[in-house]
Amino acid sequence: MQYPEWIWHNGAIKRWADATTHVMSHALHYGSSVFEGIRSYETPNGPAIFRLTDHNTRLFASAKIYDMPMPYTVAQVNAACREVIQKNGLSKAYLRPVAYRGLGGFGLSAETPTDLAVAAWQMGPYLGEGVLEAGIDACVSSWQRFAPNTLPAGAKAGGNYLSGQLIAREARRLGFGEGIALASTGLLSEGAGENLFLVFDGALHTTPVSAALLNGLTRNSIIRLARDAGIEVIERDLPREYLYLCDELFMCGTAAEITPIRSVDGRQIGAGTSGPLTRRIQQLFFGLFDGSTPDRYGWLEPLDG
Repeated sequence: MQYPEWIWHNGAIKRWADATTHVMSHALHYGSSVFEGIRSYETPNGPAIFRLTDHNTRLFASAKIYDMPMPYTVAQVNAACREVIQKNGLSKAYLRPVAYRGLGGFGLSAETPTDLAVAAWQMGPYLGEGVLEAGIDACVSSWQRFAPNTLPAGAKAGGNYLSGQLIAREARRLGFGEGIALASTGLLSEGAGENLFLVFDGALHTTPVSAALLNGLTRNSIIRLARDAGIEVIERDLPREYLYLCDELFMCGTAAEITPIRSVDGRQIGAGTSGPLTRRIQQLFFGLFDGSTPDRYGWLEPLDG
């Protein structure tokens, strides 16, 4: 990775190498961090950050779930996101705000200061060049998502992503582009770090938030854009075998954007290429950034504030 020159850390812009934390920080030992992934896009009206306030509102919600006091407001974190993009001379960028329990006590319930950083860098397609067009081959992981009332899947917390690491690394080791996880019920959950949409007879089907998944903002955006376009969207429990029987299948997330899946466990999905409804959803989503899809919900927040 090519690191940028500047990062925002605990209230100030610093050189990347100077944004350090102690090896005995609570988050390093216990996974006590919450974070967001946010993208900035170039638009006909200038650079804009996609759903900046919604993302940082969720950051604070994740912190609330873990009883982590936040030393800044949502507005201040929004401003930090804009500042670090501009300081690095970026327009199209990926943002990573992260809040974490820093150096202080050393017990599980220890009271520590909350540190906060915001990084920005250039990122292409998360799952590889060309995948937004060609799609990927996926597999169902041997690792399941957490059971209800164990870890809160609705929080975007660092410790939760140990599950995603197991799923993603197993998939790569087996030669697949990404892994898909089942919930503890044996029903479909989500990808290693992406939500799922299946297409049956021209309708979108997606797993519910009760299926041990993060309620992704890209997922939410797709649901709203699809319904605005007259496309039926059904949130429902789905068994594993429906992955093999659907007409089309795609993953979505801030990093993955909208990535078609052409096969699962070696079984071809539909025609084995990106399907027509998947391409229509891509058109609606990316149209927000080229101006062909109206921004009815004020999702594009200008970089210049």
